[in-house]
Parts: sequence; C-alpha cells; structure tokens
Amino acid sequence: MKDPKKHKDSSKKDSKNKFSKKEVAQSKVDKQIKNPNAGMRLNKYIANSGVCSRRDADIYIKSGNVTVNGKVVVEMGHQVKLDDEVKFDGRLINPEPKSYVLLNKPKGFYVTGSYEKGKLTAMDLVQNASKSKLAPVGKLDTSAMGLILFTNDGTLAKKLSGHKNGVRQIYQVELTKPLREQDLEVIKDGPFIEGSKVKIEEASYVDNRPKNIIGLELRSQRAHIVQRIFKKLGYEIEKLDRVVYANLDKKNVPRGHYRILTKQEVINLGMV
Repeated sequence: MKDPKKHKDSSKKDSKNKFSKKEVAQSKVDKQIKNPNAGMRLNKYIANSGVCSRRDADIYIKSGNVTVNGKVVVEMGHQVKLDDEVKFDGRLINPEPKSYVLLNKPKGFYVTGSYEKGKLTAMDLVQNASKSKLAPVGKLDTSAMGLILFTNDGTLAKKLSGHKNGVRQIYQVELTKPLREQDLEVIKDGPFIEGSKVKIEEASYVDNRPKNIIGLELRSQRAHIVQRIFKKLGYEIEKLDRVVYANLDKKNVPRGHYRILTKQEVINLGMV
C-alpha cells in the first residue's frame, strides 16, 4: 500500500504546478471583475496589462511615470481597483485581457442611453462573450440593425469613435417609397445637414432590387445622420442595416449573434 502522506504531498506538488504564472495572475484579475472592490498592487496591475515586468514596473513607478485617477503615485504597494484610471506615460492601461466582439444587432435593441425597465439591450446579446466589461464603440440607433463593435480596449474605442476622418460604414437603406434619381444625385453630391456638408463616399441603387433599396457608404459619425439625410429629402426609412463597419462585414454573423475578432482583424482596426 502506498504511503498516504507521500501521495498527499505528491498531489499538492502536482496541483501547485498545474497553473502557469500568467493563469495565476489572470485569476486575480478575474476576482476583481467579480468583486470590483478587491484591490491589486499597482506594480502587478501594470505587469498584468502587458506594459512591462513587475520588477520594471517598480522602477517606472518610482520615476513618476504612473498616474492613478490623475495623480502621480510613487508607492509600489499602492492598491488600485479595476475601475481606477491608471495611466503609464500618459497612456491608459488595463490589466484585463482585451476582448473584441462583433455583434449583428437586431432591430429594437438599445445600444446606448437610458434604458426603460424591461427593454432589450445589445449588451444582453454579448453578455456571455467575455468576462470583461464590454462597451459599444460608437452608436447604432435602436430602430437600426447591423454591425456594432464591443470591446474593453479603451484606446482602440477612442481612436475609432474620435477618428478625424470618420470610420468607413456601409448601410443598406430600405425606404417606404422609391428614391427618385435626382434625389440620389443630391445624396451623391453630399447633402447639407444643419449647415454642414455630409461627405458621401458612394450612393447607388442596389442591383436587381426595387429602387426603394439603396446602398450608402459614408464616414460621418454624426448622430442619426442617415435618417436625417433621407428625411430632409422627404423620405421615411423602413429598414436600416449597417452591413460594413471599418474593415468588418456580416459574413458568418447571423442576426442576433456575435463573433470574436481574430488577431489580424484587431491589428487591421488599429491601422484604420
């Protein structure tokens, strides 16, 4: 018979070696996600974000390269929480693994704003996509459907939402009546909305479809801009579907479903 004590010690050793350092570190981040009030040492927070090693983080902290909620912190043992704003050399960092989720939103789901009790939200559809707290990039009207990106990567979200040239978007617009050719030309030339011209990349009838179905490509991120363009010309939108966002399309993403972006797609987004 085997010595129970030896068997027990062996089990402890196996259990100890079962998880990598990265997995142990991530488990601590997971605990904070579940309990935001749990603290984490600042140097560990920085190391988990992937900026540098924990030892190097100590050096940078002492040098005053790190701020927490706008204040320089030089104490390595300083405790921070996941909802604190930690910046390294002025750049916002986050110890959570980055998640990038592309949702094909159905009509009638809220994306941003104040929700009435019982209303459906796009967040409900992606709640199981990641352990991290995701947020939508940009806006998509409740009455619209189509692609919207969710992520916890604040740097990328800010870049896409605040891009000075806008982000490429293609919509399929279904009107309640056919669009006249002269009105299509007005849209192509770039209509003026509230005194400001909206640059249109392309506008056309959709091949082999009735003339109330239009393809529209633009970069403007002004609120309700597609609806405002057609409303000014005397048209009402029946269906509005965003079929392309940046370099992403709806392929393999059925309505009401989502998929996780590939590493290459994330890299491509960063180059937009």
